[in-house]
Amino acid sequence: MIYDNHGRPITYLRLAVTDRCNLRCFYCMPEEGIKYLHKSKLLSYEEMLRIVSVLAELGVHKVRITGGEPFVRNNLIDFLYRLADIHGIDELNITTNGILTGQYLKQMKEIGIRSVNLSLDTLDSQRFFEITRRDEFSKVYQTLFDLLDAGFEVKINAVVMDGKNTDDILPLVALTEHYPVAVRFIEEMPFNGEGSHYPVLHWNINRILDTIRAAYPSLSKIKDAPHSTSYNYHVPGFKGNIGVIAAFSRTFCGTCNRIRMTAQGELKTCLYDEGVLSIRDLIRSGISNEELKGIFINTFQQRAKDGFEAESRRTKLVTESMTTIGG
Repeated sequence: MIYDNHGRPITYLRLAVTDRCNLRCFYCMPEEGIKYLHKSKLLSYEEMLRIVSVLAELGVHKVRITGGEPFVRNNLIDFLYRLADIHGIDELNITTNGILTGQYLKQMKEIGIRSVNLSLDTLDSQRFFEITRRDEFSKVYQTLFDLLDAGFEVKINAVVMDGKNTDDILPLVALTEHYPVAVRFIEEMPFNGEGSHYPVLHWNINRILDTIRAAYPSLSKIKDAPHSTSYNYHVPGFKGNIGVIAAFSRTFCGTCNRIRMTAQGELKTCLYDEGVLSIRDLIRSGISNEELKGIFINTFQQRAKDGFEAESRRTKLVTESMTTIGG
């Protein structure tokens, strides 16, 4: 196992397989979308498999596939079968918007994927359209229940946005009464492809929790998993649970065990950095696996203490889209 310069183990890779998406969520990218990279600028599946194999030898054992939307990339399922076979990788999960996911549930089970994070910011079809700029709510909502019926561990990721979907907080909590789903409310972040579109964070973790407690006074804290980014709660008698991710407040950085690889092969040791190293360029220069290991180890020894330090190291303001970062 490899540790960073703050004594945190590096065991979890979030791997973006594409920068493309079939939604246009306003908090993620501009309405007109982003300028997608040419295929040659993205990591190939072979390059991704090599990177994961090297990281697995260093102690990474969990991989979450992200995008963009992972299922818009061709031949993703074949890639996932190969990824799951890498020695040392014992947990493979995926984050998806659910539009194309339903047709692959059987293969996902065969691959060994146990957990799926479903991006769903509202249970109202009109608000869904306003947020995503696409009329796809019925597909996503059906995918939620198909995933549950198939036995997947399902987490709903809902970004809480002032004036957009705060009326959905309680309906989403209510889902946990009858379904074994984890609803995770996420503080809004500035990664929308345009720079920050809010001057302050109106809905932070405290306001979200206060809203839930006002309706559910019995809400109780439950134990958080090691390295959890969410603070987790449960309403007694409910089948599911609730989490809040302080993504903007960044209060969970002290136990962060994750790194990110963007679809273009940029290594991010923190969500808020601007990318610390192009692994794609190193691989294409002919570097050996042993050399690559050494570079990973050295890079992890220069990791920012938290998201605020990572942001302070940036050479330019945040203007990138979450779809290019990799979720």
